[in-house]
Amino acid sequence: MTLQIRDLHQRYGDLEILNIASWEIGAGIFWIQGENGAGKSTLFRTIAGMLPYTGSLVLDGRYDLKKHPVDFRLRLNLGEAEPLYPSFLTPADLISFVAEAKKSPAGQPEMLVDALGINYLQTPFGSCSSGMVKKVSLAVSFLGKPSVIILDEPLITIDREARTALFELVRQYRSGGTTFLLSSHEAFRDDGLDITGTFVLKNKTLTAVGDL
Repeated sequence: MTLQIRDLHQRYGDLEILNIASWEIGAGIFWIQGENGAGKSTLFRTIAGMLPYTGSLVLDGRYDLKKHPVDFRLRLNLGEAEPLYPSFLTPADLISFVAEAKKSPAGQPEMLVDALGINYLQTPFGSCSSGMVKKVSLAVSFLGKPSVIILDEPLITIDREARTALFELVRQYRSGGTTFLLSSHEAFRDDGLDITGTFVLKNKTLTAVGDL
């Protein structure tokens, strides 16, 4: 299994957000659906190791997030729905930093910058539009050699050209073995993606659409 969840509980104070007894996926492209406020972003941030939790998260059958935090995070990338970066930082700064942290192959950052049309590398984020920031966050989510890439609402604020480039990257990385978790209120079928499975986050847990 590529990703396994066991007895995952996530809460904010006394409010329980997630209660997932068991969920696992193999290789593929998976669409995670859910109403606003269902907890999708919380789920993704938890899987990415950004929030404390109780339970078990295991990647590639061997990397437990709690036991192997560095190895786990090296192999799982998250592109957040509404990324926020320090206003003084530039796209070049961020991409260079993450590329080094993720041990990116030579030439990969440049390929991603070119693919997504990021021609404002020296412009501070404070002077970038939301669409410009989003494209940088998408580029960063593909850095390294990830086993899993999570893209939370990847289509918001990006133009048609960037959308086309994004899905070409998804197909390219999938052919290389990367698994994707995609969350979007828009369907992906018009983009030529072969969706392996669809799950709905509802009532604090994940359920396969065919099991509803």
